[in-house]
Amino acid sequence: MMRRWRLAVLAALCGLLVAAVRFSDGAPGSATLLLALFLGYAFVLSPLIFPRASADDGRPVVYWRPGCRFCLQMRARLGPDAARLRWVDIWADPSAAATVREITGGDETVPTVVIGGRAHVNPDPSWLRGQLTPAAPQP
Repeated sequence: MMRRWRLAVLAALCGLLVAAVRFSDGAPGSATLLLALFLGYAFVLSPLIFPRASADDGRPVVYWRPGCRFCLQMRARLGPDAARLRWVDIWADPSAAATVREITGGDETVPTVVIGGRAHVNPDPSWLRGQLTPAAPQP
């Protein structure tokens, strides 16, 4: 579990250290700004930025892991459409990690998307958005 948060915690601790040094140097304004920047970076690196995985409900699956630059880019480029996918953290789910290793020939290459029973490793987000079926209108 801690493995998922390692990068986020490290970024937050670095921010606290840098802010403490700046504050002790008599620059509370820059200390606050730097702390805010580091905490924002920690949030982006954390699992919190990705939608929570839910039970298998037929949605396309995106296997990801915290700190993955390509996963972050995909999440950002999908925007609100990311909620239409089922995001599974391979560091939190050993069976998901095994699935990714099986798909990729032994590597844990993410993002790996399974849509319509076919796997795609690091697909273009615009292609993925086009593969999503339009949402049904709400009554």
